[in-house]
Amino acid sequence: MALAVLSDVVKRYDGKLIVDHVNFNIQEGEIFGLLGPNGAGKSTTISMICGLLKADNGEIIIDGVSVREKPLEVKKRIGLVPQELALYENMSAADNVSFFGKLYGLRGKLLKERTREALAFTGLSDRARDKPSTFSGGMKRRLNIACAIMHRPRLIIMDEPTVGIDPQSRNHILESVKLLNQMGSAVIYTSHYMEEVAAICDRVAIMDQGHIIACGTESELRERVAHEEKIIVKAANITPALVKELEQHPRVSRVEAVQDAIALYLPSSQSALQDILFIFAKHEGVIASLNIEEPDLETLFLSLTGRTLRD
Repeated sequence: MALAVLSDVVKRYDGKLIVDHVNFNIQEGEIFGLLGPNGAGKSTTISMICGLLKADNGEIIIDGVSVREKPLEVKKRIGLVPQELALYENMSAADNVSFFGKLYGLRGKLLKERTREALAFTGLSDRARDKPSTFSGGMKRRLNIACAIMHRPRLIIMDEPTVGIDPQSRNHILESVKLLNQMGSAVIYTSHYMEEVAAICDRVAIMDQGHIIACGTESELRERVAHEEKIIVKAANITPALVKELEQHPRVSRVEAVQDAIALYLPSSQSALQDILFIFAKHEGVIASLNIEEPDLETLFLSLTGRTLRD
């Protein structure tokens, strides 16, 4: 059953189309990834789902309730972890969580229980009385999550929650997302990090320039580029002439050269591997390693747009 449905959602800024007739749904109990580069329209879409921005056209339904008609009712069912930290630096961690709980109508004993529960879940129980101004960036991100989940929302939205944090906090957040999902919440997870989305999401929508350009499970999306393989060659003496001859090979669709490595995309590695080795030898390129990679979400995005996710 669909917990959230977006139908032909449109948003413009100063006449420019930022979100262009977006359609997708989130099923109960799933982690749904919204993957795309910065500026793709992800955060704007999230803001409209939460009722922070009003869609110019289209309809957004959350748990059977229209965002347009009953935005306050929808907000009670959503927990938002925004890209920008939403914390009061001079209040304790516990007071931050409690404050957001009061906004959701929690009071008394239940408020105290949920505050303790949220801090324990995010690994911050021992820092409950400390102020966020003394926290690391990763700890602030975790406190942001505690504030968003303490009312046990049906849908949790995480907008780029791992930007600018250390690997340990990043892993903690990814594990938290999976645990929140196991506890019954559906999750929308936005990112421009392909590996994060691939690791935790049941389905993925890839967004670019305001459009949803692909949507499905990772295996379904891989099938769209299953006809293409990627060969990574690490070598010394990579010259412009070497790269140019590789680009001109009729079986090679595109070439990416970065310092001491070359990535080649082609329908079948077996069909041109001997030619590729010959071209390297001809130009005195000394191969250190050669690996053939299966298509991934990054490959799909490049195939559909001609750009990488981090361009």
